[in-house]
Formats: sequence, C-alpha cells, structure tokens
Amino acid sequence: MDFLQILGLTAGICTASSMIPQLVTTVKKKKAEQVSLLMFLVLMLGNGLWLYYGIAKSDIPIMATNILSILLNIAMLVLKLRYNKR
Repeated sequence: MDFLQILGLTAGICTASSMIPQLVTTVKKKKAEQVSLLMFLVLMLGNGLWLYYGIAKSDIPIMATNILSILLNIAMLVLKLRYNKR
C-alpha cells in the first residue's frame, strides 16, 4: 500500500466516522426527531455513487470507506425509524 492509498483511507475513515457521534447521541437520548431523513437519503445516494466510482476505478480506499459510510448511514436510518415511532 502506498502513501496515497493510506492518505485516502485515513481521509475516508475520518469522513465516515463523523457519523458515529450522531449515532451515539441518538442511542443515548432515544430520540431522532432532529435527524433529517432527506439528508441521510441524499448522503446515501452520494456514498453509493462514490462506491460505484471506487469499484470502476478499482480504488480500495474509496470502496472501503464508502461501504463504511453506507453502513453507518443505514444504522442511523434504522434508529430514526425506530425512535420516531415513540
């Protein structure tokens, strides 16, 4: 793995993990009214397109970090749906 791949992975992990504090807050408070469903849907569309781009370019950092982002966004959407019913 070269420097640019490590840089790409590091940048992607930082970006993807930015969702973790929101997930933790939502789980602790058991509230998700403040979470925008539309924002997460648009974000997931963007991550999906980045993933497709990464696959087309055979770029592991882009693929890996966007898979992580998609999984974290799915988790947030599940929490939103779960806690909005209360």
